[in-house]
Amino acid sequence: MSEAVAEPLRIGVLGAARITERALIDPARAAGHRLVAVAARDRSRAEAFAADHGVERVVDSYADLLADPEVEVVYNPLANGMHGPWNLAALAAGKHVLSEKPSASNAEEATEVREAAAKAGTVFMEAFHYLFHPVTRRLHEIVESGEIGELRRVETLVAIPAPPDTDPRWSLALAGGAVMDLGCYSLHAVRMLAPWAGGAPRLVSARGGERAGAPGVDEWLDAELEFPGGATGSARCHMAYDELEMSCRIVGTEGEVSAPNFVLPQLDDRVVVRSARGERTERLGTRSSYTYQLEAFAARVRGGAPLPLGPQDAAATMTLIDACYRAAGFEPRPRTVIGG
Repeated sequence: MSEAVAEPLRIGVLGAARITERALIDPARAAGHRLVAVAARDRSRAEAFAADHGVERVVDSYADLLADPEVEVVYNPLANGMHGPWNLAALAAGKHVLSEKPSASNAEEATEVREAAAKAGTVFMEAFHYLFHPVTRRLHEIVESGEIGELRRVETLVAIPAPPDTDPRWSLALAGGAVMDLGCYSLHAVRMLAPWAGGAPRLVSARGGERAGAPGVDEWLDAELEFPGGATGSARCHMAYDELEMSCRIVGTEGEVSAPNFVLPQLDDRVVVRSARGERTERLGTRSSYTYQLEAFAARVRGGAPLPLGPQDAAATMTLIDACYRAAGFEPRPRTVIGG
C-alpha cells in the first residue's frame, strides 16, 4: 500500500466537466483518495455528478468549496477563462491546486498565479499528465542516452476533429482557441527538451487561422522555435482536423525517436526508435497518464517528492503561448473577472 493510500488526499472538484472522470475520478478511485465535495453553477448537475462518481457531498458554490476545511486539494477543470481566477482564489484559501492547462488566460495572470502559489506555500501544478507517463519518460531517456546523437529537431502536432460551435473552446471570452486547448501540449513538449538543447527555446515565427464565426479565436496555429544549441522545433495544433493526432518526433544527428500519441499514450503506447542499431518499437504500457500524474501529485503533497512541473513552468508556458498569438496576428486571451 502506498503512502497516498495510507493517507488519502481530500479532494474538492470545481464544476462537473466531462474531463473530470478520466482525469481525476478514475485515478482517485484507483489510489483510494477521497472525493470530498463538488460544486457546480447548476446544483442539480453537481448532485448528478456526485451520485455518478461517489463524491461525498455537494456544496452550493465554488466559494463554499474553497472555504470547506475538509477540502485540502482543489481540482480545477473549468473552462480556460476560469482557470486563473479560481486558481488564485484556491491558493488564497490555502489549498493545494491541480489545475487543467493552461493555468491562466494570459502571461500576466499566470505570473499572478505563480506569485500566489509562492505566497501560499502549497503545491500548485498544471495538469500536463503526459509528462508522467513512461512514453514521455522513455523519449527523454533515449535523447539522454545519446543513441540518436545530438538533438537537431523536434516536431509536435496535437490535433482533433472540431468540437461543436457552441463549445466553450471556441469562445474568446472564455479564453478559447486551438493553442489554449491543444497547442499548450505541443509547445510544452518542445520546451521540455531544453536540458538537451542548451536551454529554453525561443519563438522564431508563428502563423495561424481564425475560426469562422468566432472572431479572434484560432482554429489552428503553427509555431517555429529555436534552441540556444541550434536545434529547431515545430509546435503545431489544429482544433478542426480530419482526425485525432497527437504525435511527437525527435530527430538527432544519428537517428530519431517518435511517439504516435504522446498526449494520450494509454490509447497508443508505442515509442519507435530508428538509429544505427536499426529500427525497433517499444511498448510502454496503457496505464493512464492521469493515474501517473495523480500519484506524483499526491507524493508531492504527502511527502514533498519533487515534481517536474510547478507554477514557474506554468508561467513560462503561458508566456510562450502569448508570444505565439502575437506573432500569428492574434491577441492574447482576455482574463475573466469573477463575481464576489
